[in-house]
Amino acid sequence: MNSKMKMVMKVVAILITYHLSLVTCNAQKFALVDMDYIFKNIPAYERANEQLSQVSKKWQAEVDALTTEAQTMYKNYQNEVVFLSAEQKKAKQDAIVEKEKQAAELKRKYFGPEGELFKKRESLVQPIQDEIYTAVKAVADQKGFQVILDRASDTSGIIFASPAIDVSNEVLGKLGYSN
Repeated sequence: MNSKMKMVMKVVAILITYHLSLVTCNAQKFALVDMDYIFKNIPAYERANEQLSQVSKKWQAEVDALTTEAQTMYKNYQNEVVFLSAEQKKAKQDAIVEKEKQAAELKRKYFGPEGELFKKRESLVQPIQDEIYTAVKAVADQKGFQVILDRASDTSGIIFASPAIDVSNEVLGKLGYSN
Protein backbone atom coordinates (compact mmCIF):
# COMPACT_ATOMS: atom_id res chain seq x y z
CA MET A 1 0.00 0.00 0.00
CA ASN A 2 2.77 2.38 0.89
CA SER A 3 4.59 1.82 -2.43
CA LYS A 4 1.30 2.26 -4.35
CA MET A 5 0.78 5.59 -2.61
CA LYS A 6 4.31 6.69 -3.53
CA MET A 7 3.68 5.68 -7.15
CA VAL A 8 0.41 7.66 -7.25
CA MET A 9 2.13 10.69 -5.75
CA LYS A 10 4.91 10.47 -8.40
CA VAL A 11 2.36 10.28 -11.20
CA VAL A 12 0.43 13.24 -9.76
CA ALA A 13 3.67 15.23 -9.41
CA ILE A 14 4.64 14.44 -13.01
CA LEU A 15 1.19 15.45 -14.28
CA ILE A 16 1.29 18.72 -12.34
CA THR A 17 4.81 19.46 -13.62
CA TYR A 18 3.72 18.68 -17.20
CA HIS A 19 0.66 20.91 -16.87
CA LEU A 20 2.70 23.79 -15.45
CA SER A 21 5.26 23.47 -18.25
CA LEU A 22 2.47 23.71 -20.83
CA VAL A 23 1.11 26.84 -19.15
CA THR A 24 4.52 28.52 -19.04
CA CYS A 25 5.33 27.51 -22.62
CA ASN A 26 2.68 29.95 -23.84
CA ALA A 27 5.23 32.76 -23.87
CA GLN A 28 3.79 36.21 -23.68
CA LYS A 29 4.65 38.69 -26.36
CA PHE A 30 6.29 41.83 -25.03
CA ALA A 31 7.90 45.00 -26.30
CA LEU A 32 9.88 47.96 -25.07
CA VAL A 33 9.40 51.67 -25.30
CA ASP A 34 11.85 54.38 -24.38
CA MET A 35 9.77 57.00 -22.59
CA ASP A 36 12.67 59.49 -22.51
CA TYR A 37 12.93 59.20 -26.29
CA ILE A 38 9.17 59.59 -26.70
CA PHE A 39 9.04 62.63 -24.40
CA LYS A 40 11.96 64.29 -26.25
CA ASN A 41 10.06 63.90 -29.52
CA ILE A 42 6.86 65.53 -28.27
CA PRO A 43 7.13 69.34 -28.46
CA ALA A 44 4.22 69.85 -26.04
CA TYR A 45 6.11 67.92 -23.36
CA GLU A 46 9.22 70.03 -23.89
CA ARG A 47 7.13 73.22 -23.68
CA ALA A 48 5.46 71.98 -20.48
CA ASN A 49 8.85 71.28 -18.92
CA GLU A 50 10.10 74.72 -19.92
CA GLN A 51 7.02 76.32 -18.36
CA LEU A 52 7.56 74.34 -15.17
CA SER A 53 11.21 75.33 -15.08
CA GLN A 54 10.38 79.03 -15.47
CA VAL A 55 7.66 79.05 -12.82
CA SER A 56 9.88 77.04 -10.48
CA LYS A 57 12.70 79.58 -10.83
CA LYS A 58 10.29 82.44 -10.19
CA TRP A 59 8.85 80.81 -7.08
CA GLN A 60 12.31 79.84 -5.81
CA ALA A 61 13.39 83.49 -6.16
CA GLU A 62 10.44 84.52 -3.97
CA VAL A 63 11.40 81.96 -1.31
CA ASP A 64 15.06 83.00 -1.51
CA ALA A 65 14.12 86.68 -1.08
CA LEU A 66 12.24 85.91 2.14
CA THR A 67 15.07 83.71 3.40
CA THR A 68 17.63 86.42 2.65
CA GLU A 69 15.46 88.98 4.40
CA ALA A 70 15.32 86.76 7.50
CA GLN A 71 19.10 86.27 7.41
CA THR A 72 19.65 90.03 7.10
CA MET A 73 17.29 90.67 10.00
CA TYR A 74 19.26 88.15 12.10
CA LYS A 75 22.64 89.71 11.22
CA ASN A 76 21.31 93.17 12.10
CA TYR A 77 19.93 91.77 15.34
CA GLN A 78 23.35 90.29 16.23
CA ASN A 79 25.00 93.67 15.59
CA GLU A 80 22.45 95.56 17.68
CA VAL A 81 21.74 93.05 20.47
CA VAL A 82 23.99 94.75 23.04
CA PHE A 83 22.13 98.04 22.64
CA LEU A 84 18.60 96.58 22.86
CA SER A 85 16.35 96.27 25.86
CA ALA A 86 14.85 92.89 26.71
CA GLU A 87 11.56 93.99 25.17
CA GLN A 88 13.26 95.11 21.95
CA LYS A 89 15.26 91.84 21.78
CA LYS A 90 12.06 89.83 22.11
CA ALA A 91 10.34 91.89 19.40
CA LYS A 92 13.27 91.48 16.96
CA GLN A 93 13.55 87.74 17.70
CA ASP A 94 9.82 87.32 17.09
CA ALA A 95 10.08 89.25 13.82
CA ILE A 96 12.97 87.06 12.66
CA VAL A 97 11.13 83.85 13.57
CA GLU A 98 8.01 85.13 11.79
CA LYS A 99 10.02 85.89 8.62
CA GLU A 100 11.59 82.41 8.72
CA LYS A 101 8.11 80.88 9.12
CA GLN A 102 6.87 82.90 6.13
CA ALA A 103 9.76 81.60 4.01
CA ALA A 104 9.13 78.01 5.10
CA GLU A 105 5.38 78.34 4.49
CA LEU A 106 5.93 79.82 1.03
CA LYS A 107 8.36 77.03 0.17
CA ARG A 108 5.83 74.42 1.31
CA LYS A 109 3.05 76.17 -0.63
CA TYR A 110 5.04 76.16 -3.85
CA PHE A 111 7.19 73.03 -3.60
CA GLY A 112 5.47 70.78 -1.04
CA PRO A 113 3.94 67.38 -1.86
CA GLU A 114 0.59 68.97 -2.75
CA GLY A 115 2.10 72.34 -3.66
CA GLU A 116 1.58 74.62 -6.61
CA LEU A 117 4.43 73.08 -8.62
CA PHE A 118 2.93 69.61 -8.21
CA LYS A 119 -0.48 70.88 -9.33
CA LYS A 120 1.03 72.77 -12.27
CA ARG A 121 3.03 69.69 -13.35
CA GLU A 122 -0.09 67.56 -13.09
CA SER A 123 -2.15 69.97 -15.20
CA LEU A 124 0.54 70.34 -17.89
CA VAL A 125 2.04 66.85 -18.09
CA GLN A 126 -0.81 64.48 -17.15
CA PRO A 127 -2.77 65.00 -20.41
CA ILE A 128 0.39 64.23 -22.42
CA GLN A 129 1.04 61.10 -20.35
CA ASP A 130 -2.56 59.98 -20.84
CA GLU A 131 -2.22 60.46 -24.60
CA ILE A 132 1.00 58.44 -24.62
CA TYR A 133 -0.62 55.67 -22.56
CA THR A 134 -3.48 55.48 -25.06
CA ALA A 135 -1.02 55.24 -27.95
CA VAL A 136 1.04 52.56 -26.18
CA LYS A 137 -2.13 50.56 -25.52
CA ALA A 138 -3.17 50.92 -29.18
CA VAL A 139 0.23 49.64 -30.36
CA ALA A 140 0.02 46.75 -27.87
CA ASP A 141 -3.48 45.82 -29.06
CA GLN A 142 -2.54 46.15 -32.73
CA LYS A 143 0.62 44.03 -32.44
CA GLY A 144 -0.65 41.60 -29.80
CA PHE A 145 1.76 42.56 -27.01
CA GLN A 146 0.77 41.52 -23.51
CA VAL A 147 3.48 43.61 -21.85
CA ILE A 148 5.30 46.77 -22.85
CA LEU A 149 8.17 47.83 -20.63
CA ASP A 150 9.83 51.23 -20.36
CA ARG A 151 13.50 50.74 -21.12
CA ALA A 152 14.32 54.23 -19.79
CA SER A 153 13.01 53.38 -16.32
CA ASP A 154 15.59 52.83 -13.60
CA THR A 155 13.40 50.16 -12.04
CA SER A 156 12.75 48.04 -15.16
CA GLY A 157 15.61 45.66 -14.46
CA ILE A 158 16.37 45.20 -18.16
CA ILE A 159 19.99 44.32 -18.79
CA PHE A 160 19.75 43.60 -22.52
CA ALA A 161 16.97 44.30 -24.96
CA SER A 162 16.93 43.79 -28.69
CA PRO A 163 16.22 47.00 -30.63
CA ALA A 164 13.87 44.93 -32.80
CA ILE A 165 11.26 44.90 -30.04
CA ASP A 166 11.41 48.67 -29.34
CA VAL A 167 8.09 50.17 -30.47
CA SER A 168 8.86 53.78 -29.49
CA ASN A 169 8.60 55.00 -33.10
CA GLU A 170 5.23 53.28 -33.55
CA VAL A 171 3.95 55.04 -30.38
CA LEU A 172 5.20 58.39 -31.72
CA GLY A 173 3.46 57.57 -35.02
CA LYS A 174 0.18 56.88 -33.22
CA LEU A 175 0.57 60.26 -31.51
CA GLY A 176 1.08 61.93 -34.89
CA TYR A 177 4.80 62.60 -34.52
CA SER A 178 7.46 61.17 -36.77
CA ASN A 179 11.17 60.80 -36.35
